[in-house]
Amino acid sequence: MTAPRRRGNWDPAPAARWEDALLTGNGRHGAMVHGEPADEQVVVNHHLLVRPNGTEHGRAPALADGLEALRDDILAGRAADAVHRTVGEQPLRWVRPFHPAFAVRVRRPHTEITDYRRAIDYRTGTVRTTWTEDGGRWASECFVSRADDVVVHRLTPPPYRTITARIHHDVRLPGAPDGLQAQSTAAESEGGALTSSSVRYPDSDLGYSGWTRVIARGGTVRTSGATTSAEGCTELTLLTRVAPWSAPGSPAAQDSYEALFARHRPLHQEPYDRVELDLDAPAAHRALPASRLLADPDTFRLALLERLFDAGRHHLLSSSGLLPPRLTGIWTGDWDTAWQGAFTCDANLNLQVSSAAVAALPEVSLSLAALVRSQLDDWRDNATRLFGTRGIVAPAHSDGLSGRACHFSDAYPLHLWTAGADWLLHPLLDHAAVTGDDAFAHEVLAPLLAETAAFYQDFLTRTGPDGRLVLVPSYSPENTPAGADSPVTANATMDLAAARHALRATGEPAHAALADRLPPYRVNADGALAEWSWPGDPTRAPDAYDHRHISHLYPVWPLDEINPCDTPALARAARRALELRGAENDSAHGHLHTALVAARLGDAPRVTAALRSVLDRDFFHTGLMSSHYPDRTVYNADAAHTLPAVLIEALLHSTPDRIVLLPALPPFLPTGTLRGIRTRCGVTVTELSWSAPAGRLRVVLRADGDRTVRVQTGADGRPRPHRLPAGRDLVLNLPFGGAPPTHPPHPKGAPPCAEPRAHS
Repeated sequence: MTAPRRRGNWDPAPAARWEDALLTGNGRHGAMVHGEPADEQVVVNHHLLVRPNGTEHGRAPALADGLEALRDDILAGRAADAVHRTVGEQPLRWVRPFHPAFAVRVRRPHTEITDYRRAIDYRTGTVRTTWTEDGGRWASECFVSRADDVVVHRLTPPPYRTITARIHHDVRLPGAPDGLQAQSTAAESEGGALTSSSVRYPDSDLGYSGWTRVIARGGTVRTSGATTSAEGCTELTLLTRVAPWSAPGSPAAQDSYEALFARHRPLHQEPYDRVELDLDAPAAHRALPASRLLADPDTFRLALLERLFDAGRHHLLSSSGLLPPRLTGIWTGDWDTAWQGAFTCDANLNLQVSSAAVAALPEVSLSLAALVRSQLDDWRDNATRLFGTRGIVAPAHSDGLSGRACHFSDAYPLHLWTAGADWLLHPLLDHAAVTGDDAFAHEVLAPLLAETAAFYQDFLTRTGPDGRLVLVPSYSPENTPAGADSPVTANATMDLAAARHALRATGEPAHAALADRLPPYRVNADGALAEWSWPGDPTRAPDAYDHRHISHLYPVWPLDEINPCDTPALARAARRALELRGAENDSAHGHLHTALVAARLGDAPRVTAALRSVLDRDFFHTGLMSSHYPDRTVYNADAAHTLPAVLIEALLHSTPDRIVLLPALPPFLPTGTLRGIRTRCGVTVTELSWSAPAGRLRVVLRADGDRTVRVQTGADGRPRPHRLPAGRDLVLNLPFGGAPPTHPPHPKGAPPCAEPRAHS
């Protein structure tokens, strides 16, 4: 019998690198705790810290006057030269880079220690390091308060022992630029001291400030220069805040650790506890440290997946608030962060937040809404300057402060990607469907959808030989047709899907009529859903299969426009497209994007293969943040934040009128329980439990209002309608034959998912 699971992580050694730090945050501040008793480092981050690099003054290029000539050249086969004219000779410009503020360092005399443990409780967001020193048990604790917006760090000695320590800010972390001007001072105050740092960026009038208030219990506190020295103290509490000069802040007020924690705990624990996954891992495996689980993922697969699910949920919640998670969440220990630690909007951001709505984290969805709404003026400017249209065009990259399209080159013509607004709005549509928040749907979403549709109304002016509209220029991130000299073409499938969805989402007849004039999706000679559909001659844009992005499967996930029930032929073509797709450079986001699409298609073997690719190839650091590539290369949150969504999608999917149980159950998950999932039909799945050995499948459903919902087992199972009385549990015990689930045979001639006539 398995023991109740502690939802956290631990390791028996301090972080060997900053990438191994244990992480916590409140959506504005992030903290990276290394856990070294004699030289503790808590690296402090702030979501808005981005270093000026000139792009903050840039705008999208003014291409509108030459748009028709650009279109003519693309359709005539001169795309490379035409696109180069839009790029010019300038190199690829990156958005402003995200960077750490500083490390709060607490140095103590070096002595021999034993029984070391560095752990985190995900339910409270508290990192706790303990060790034995000179026969006594020491403790260091850290959390980032949601109530008071401060990084709280406490050091406690054993009874009858006291603390001797020196505290200062270390601004010059790895990769710090030359010319960085940093000034730190420490001044004594009542009950302790205050360390203040002021940092100015090179060749800039911008910078940031940070403060650490040192609160001592007993003993003496002295300051000298930038260092605070404590001696004879029975407790030290450090309260740290950071603020960019563009959004000034102030030091935290003096308060006790206990009072701060009491205000913080319910604000973190309540949202975290809404969803839980239990895979019945052996208790002995659950008790192992992260380093042991990661070293043998095959033996400890269930315990590792449970812990990664818990960690991903904690990291996603902790890095969402002021903004949604960056490529690195809200954390970095290096000023030279890969891809600027920005928001990559053409795939990564949506993957990271993909569990938010169904996994009951509206806080994450609303952080994405905040990012979108803050950038609308820039998105409108993009549409006007690039294409001469009304409406909105989202950038492929953003630093979180600007939404202007400034990141592009000949090889990556991301300024010509038009699907971004629809793509970024889809998680918000999920949020509205799951929460039933009519005010959000009408006051926030409806105007955004209307502006997205307005863009397509103005943009879709060309027609092809068949009389269908032609979407040109068109770009499928970040791929190029086989043998082509430019990534820019016409009728990329992602662009077609975005245009069709955006025009239909408003419910306006004129928009729907325009959507009906778009070309259908194409199935190529290999039987696969094609990535491009060149008007009149599909051979002019042949598929290039070995690529990390699978943008052309947007109609499958997340749009659900193509699925095994409603469009079985196109679903088979989409499945064939997955079969042919290579992994290219083994990016984590490519593997997990594949898994999300495969789950929608009921392709359990491909979900399994994608999960194994990530679990077995050393993508995770001991703090359970992930990397972009295998062998822990390039710190990146894509795998950490997306993996919970993959597990949920494999276990349960929903539409506005349907709940699909176990659509793509991996065979290495023979038993388990998932609790608290929200659905797009307004029903909460309070429990989904399954046991292949026992042939048991149990689901408990609850809705706030009376409703009827169809429930099916497997992606192509036969749905049966069930009536749910308001506020009462509906318990279904269903037959289950393992993975994939077995279904009664379809009546002769009936399509997949045909609904039986009899009411359940």
